[in-house]
Amino acid sequence: MNPKSPLFLRLSDRLDVYLRLMRADKPIGTLLLLWPTYWALWLASDGIPDLAVLAAFTIGTFLMRSAGCVINDFADRDFDGAVERTKNRPFAQGRVKKKEALLLTAFLCLLAALCLIPLNHLTWLMSLPALFLALTYPFTKRFFPIPQLYLGLAFSFGIPMAFAAVVGNVPPQAWILFAANVLWTLAYDTVYAMADKEDDLKIGIKTSAITFGRYDIAAVMLCHGGFTLLMAVLGAVIGAAWAYWAAIPIVLLLQYRQYAAIKSRVRQICFETFLANNRIGWVWFTAIFAHTFFAK
Repeated sequence: MNPKSPLFLRLSDRLDVYLRLMRADKPIGTLLLLWPTYWALWLASDGIPDLAVLAAFTIGTFLMRSAGCVINDFADRDFDGAVERTKNRPFAQGRVKKKEALLLTAFLCLLAALCLIPLNHLTWLMSLPALFLALTYPFTKRFFPIPQLYLGLAFSFGIPMAFAAVVGNVPPQAWILFAANVLWTLAYDTVYAMADKEDDLKIGIKTSAITFGRYDIAAVMLCHGGFTLLMAVLGAVIGAAWAYWAAIPIVLLLQYRQYAAIKSRVRQICFETFLANNRIGWVWFTAIFAHTFFAK
């Protein structure tokens, strides 16, 4: 196809718009979803996950995160233009139609459903509430005072699904990890919301940063503390090896650095602090990987 032809240019433009809707150029969301899913897969499989299961969850996580981003932009299409960080998104620029976004969401969900084919029936059943949470989260910002808590539930459902796929049931340690990840998500997404607090107040949507008010930083650190405490409880339940416990002081240091950074409440610093949570996810994955290695 001629790269200068009108058809090629049209297709290229649509592809660019769709990839931007999917946040394909911003992998942080996928990573923050993948880390807890990988924690669960490695624990459930004793450090040797089946490659087909690993591939299914990796690809499925990317697709569902992408679908969530598209439906989020659809839900926020009347607000994004008024927010500094989101004013250049496709809907805010008038580059995409509502029908296109809904069709793209459905297509991504269909592709994600295909990833379930090699998995068991329990995993298929658990994908239904996971799908519901992912697609309804963007609309909770209209009425729920702490939508980041709802996001935490959506971002954590890969954990029980991973255990279900590997061992055929969801043991207690899966729910401990689930609860820990809900708190971690609430912590880092509140920091994310702090970056947009001024704009969100103007347009009238609800976020945890607004609900917590001047106690937003305290709430973030309490959630971080609860997250780390539950990861310690998980370590006790699974009889974790020394390498697992070595992660706790490292994570506490990273959390303290986040506290020192967000005290300024500067928009860009809050956003960079949100991004830094990828390190915490990586540290815990390394700890769980090491635990499964040394525990053998």
